[in-house]
Amino acid sequence: MKTKNWIRFGLIAVAILAMAGCNGNDLTRSASPVALIISTTQNLHTLDLTGTPNCNQSIGTVNMQAVIKNPASGSTNTTFEQLRVTSYQVSYVRTDGGKQVPAPFVVSMDVLLTPGGAITPATFLAFQTNALTQAPFVALLPANGGRDPDTGMSTVSMDLVLTLFGETLAGDKVTASTRVPLTFCYNCGGCS
Repeated sequence: MKTKNWIRFGLIAVAILAMAGCNGNDLTRSASPVALIISTTQNLHTLDLTGTPNCNQSIGTVNMQAVIKNPASGSTNTTFEQLRVTSYQVSYVRTDGGKQVPAPFVVSMDVLLTPGGAITPATFLAFQTNALTQAPFVALLPANGGRDPDTGMSTVSMDLVLTLFGETLAGDKVTASTRVPLTFCYNCGGCS
């Protein structure tokens, strides 16, 4: 009987300690005071796999910015509010009902952003080498039937999902994502 009481007391003590550790201050300390904001300006919406005309430009521009979430807090030491972007991931989501997408990939980078500083434009790789010569794009070639096997359409539509990862110099993790809608076709009049 004494053993059961000790076990019961031990479990109650653990539960009380766990509840005591879950106060609002712990949540505030663990949340990053700085947000990573990314925005895109899209130049191309349709990509012709023949590569001409008008396909010799970037898909768009990505801008990164660090913003203090609560500027009224009056922090005077902004050194630890700087944000270092350390990597990005590119993945894809079909928007036309198809299932095949290129493989996602991660690339390392090192960009330091200061809250209140200038917006930093960056160049990102949208597709890995040879991705446009593999599924689902290769099915759009005339030699392969010219139609996506998932949808039966002569186009493939998907969102390119760009996710940035980083942390403040104080060690708080940050992440941000954006989507870029794209349609792929073969010999459809060029990129636009």
